[in-house]
Amino acid sequence: MRDPIEDLPPLREVIRANELDAKKSLGQNFLFDLNLTGRIARAAMPLEGTVIEIGPGPGGLTRALLLAGAERVIAIEKDRRAIAALAPLVKAAEGRLEIIEADALTVDMASLGPQGERRQIVANLPYNIATGLLLGWLDKLDHLDAMTLMFQREVGQRIVAPPGSSQYGRLAVMCQWMCETRMVFDIPPQAFVPPPKVTSSVVQLFPRETPLAVADKTCLEDVTRALFGQRRKMLRSSIKTLKTDGLMEGLELTGNERPETLAVEDFCAIAEALRKARA
Repeated sequence: MRDPIEDLPPLREVIRANELDAKKSLGQNFLFDLNLTGRIARAAMPLEGTVIEIGPGPGGLTRALLLAGAERVIAIEKDRRAIAALAPLVKAAEGRLEIIEADALTVDMASLGPQGERRQIVANLPYNIATGLLLGWLDKLDHLDAMTLMFQREVGQRIVAPPGSSQYGRLAVMCQWMCETRMVFDIPPQAFVPPPKVTSSVVQLFPRETPLAVADKTCLEDVTRALFGQRRKMLRSSIKTLKTDGLMEGLELTGNERPETLAVEDFCAIAEALRKARA
């Protein structure tokens, strides 16, 4: 039996009919390629429980998620023009799609969908708030099974970067401390309307059952900020910016290391030393 979603007008017609031209202020770049939206949806499978989408726009990825079998999609959209454009899709989804008018930065993801149900985020994130959203979600991982997210390729590389690479920094440490991360595939600029100036990447993050090592999040943020702020300096020099004596004592580090060579566990060990010193 044919899905009613397949009979909806093409996305370009939806945009014209609703005067839904992409707004730079909202970080909008619409993805029309059905092969690519379908590929993102398949990468996120199984689409069990609640799938949360951020900034659906005209609904290209939303359609793909529903056609791939998503049980429930909750889409958060700030642009009222897009909400009107999505009304036919809501009807065609026959109860599987809910649109929430809100700024994603203000929404508590843990409150969406039935409590105790599986929950994941799948989204083509607005570039201007993507990193802020991700860092906020790291505090809500108890309520998430997975995140399949699109970023600028540079940001995606920073999330999955291993120690020793030029992209390795604060974002890699914070994300990899809490999640397993992997790069899925790249999407060229010409796949979007309007085309951005950069290549995009789809990245997946899977929350760990327990963090990679024991650490206080605030202290870990302070340590990564301080050390990567002087990434060319040796550890014995850059650690002084934390203004706390004795942090190197008891650590399996010589002080000759540079921040980009330290493992996530090393940053956690320094963060724990900082926590104890502050206590």
